[in-house]
Amino acid sequence: MEQQQQFERAGARVLVVDDDPTVAEVVSGYLDRAGYVVDRAGDGPDALARAAAHWPDLVVLDLMLPGMDGLEVCRRMRGRGPVPVIMLTARGDEDDRILGLEIGADDYVTKPFSPRELVLRVESVLRRARPAQPSGTLRAAGLSVDPAARRAAKNGAELALTVREFDLLAFFLRYPGRVFSREDLMREVWGWDFGDLSTVTVHVRRLRGKVEDDPARPRLIQTVWGVGYRFEGEA
Repeated sequence: MEQQQQFERAGARVLVVDDDPTVAEVVSGYLDRAGYVVDRAGDGPDALARAAAHWPDLVVLDLMLPGMDGLEVCRRMRGRGPVPVIMLTARGDEDDRILGLEIGADDYVTKPFSPRELVLRVESVLRRARPAQPSGTLRAAGLSVDPAARRAAKNGAELALTVREFDLLAFFLRYPGRVFSREDLMREVWGWDFGDLSTVTVHVRRLRGKVEDDPARPRLIQTVWGVGYRFEGEA
């Protein structure tokens, strides 16, 4: 198992963006020892330049950067192409964390954090970003999801989904009509047994904005009050 994990990490490029040289050095060291190719940047413009020179497979991005903050860096990177992003945030900055998820961050870790935990989060996001084994295209209510190609479409038009949004939609399409709590979704889609459940709420809201005809009155991903969410495949 460990050899297989090392093989999967080989060649995966992670860009670490943090203006604190100590944090950047520690994070980079742990990722390097885990088998990743690591680039480092100390501010937003440097991060964009490094990403343009060598497009990363994943970005570990501090929210509080001098000049151009992490949210703007994330927006600009996403404007150039899809890339998984893990945000680093201060413990009390809940609004910033939610905003980071709103603009497409796939995950976040609060400071102070365990570097080992961060490596596990990187592994989790990258694992889900890789093409899955062929299992057939999932279709329902005008939506189609190809897990092997990591492509999704609505009425034939391709959807621009983040890693987590894609996984969430694929999960819903696999189990139409079933109700899942946020804890269920956190465990089954994110692979975590614990975490901030607002992460699920934000991703459901973002996904609705891309798959619903009227996100304010969702017909596909319905809220079951006091329980969780249900995907109506016949809507």
